[in-house]
Amino acid sequence: MNKLSIEKRAQIIGMLVEGNSMRAITRMVGCSINTVTKLLIDVGTACAEYQDKTLRDLPCKRIQCDEIWNFCYAKEKNVPDDHKGEFGYGDVYTWTAIDADTKLILSFLVGRRDAHYAHIFMLDLESRLKNRVQLTTDGHRAYLTAVENAFGGDIDYAMLVKLYGQPESTKDQRRYSPAECTGIEKNIIYGNPDKKDISTSYVERQNLTMRMSMRRFTRLTNGFSKKIENLEHSVALHFMHYNFARIHKTLRITPAMEVGIADHAWSLEEIVGLIN
Repeated sequence: MNKLSIEKRAQIIGMLVEGNSMRAITRMVGCSINTVTKLLIDVGTACAEYQDKTLRDLPCKRIQCDEIWNFCYAKEKNVPDDHKGEFGYGDVYTWTAIDADTKLILSFLVGRRDAHYAHIFMLDLESRLKNRVQLTTDGHRAYLTAVENAFGGDIDYAMLVKLYGQPESTKDQRRYSPAECTGIEKNIIYGNPDKKDISTSYVERQNLTMRMSMRRFTRLTNGFSKKIENLEHSVALHFMHYNFARIHKTLRITPAMEVGIADHAWSLEEIVGLIN
């Protein structure tokens, strides 16, 4: 890595955050796959540490949470018997929390979609907030105990449950067609949340941003993660770029600037500089 210039490292990082696969980057840049992997590990580790330290005491008011699916090593049905049930093989979920006002991703976690990881995620989210917030999640039942354990009664919490019907498509097309949303239920769990703010629209839109910006989340390709550690590094890099470097189209500044923890949009060179 010492042989690569800052400019070359920034070029590689720019390609990663724009959704290019690591193999494609090696062909375009003219370096080895090991070089790209080492850079991802170093920068991903630095980005995770920086955000863990910086995303604290945040004055957020409306938070939305969700979990996005992808897989690592192999799809769940194809995981070898000697790795069945082992984390990092098969289904993996990335938990995210977004501030509806500043669009900041203030907490994220790569793990399973179970009560254990829900508990870790909510404890981390609570530790980053400055004041009482209104929280909206989907209907995943693991949130119920996790939110209660993390916040106690000091939160205005609601679940938005979507009701689905069968997609109107032929049998051969159905596997690629999403189920049709036929309605929603807004269930107040704790406190006094404002019903007009019970929504998961922003965090669900963030799911699309993740799938467009990280090759590892693209469906029906061979660009999926082979190692869980590299998936975690990729997610940390993505959110570092999203929070601090990428100008949000609606805000016209970065989410970090909007929330007040940055005074300028970071360059790719600055992100690379975190590892120096």
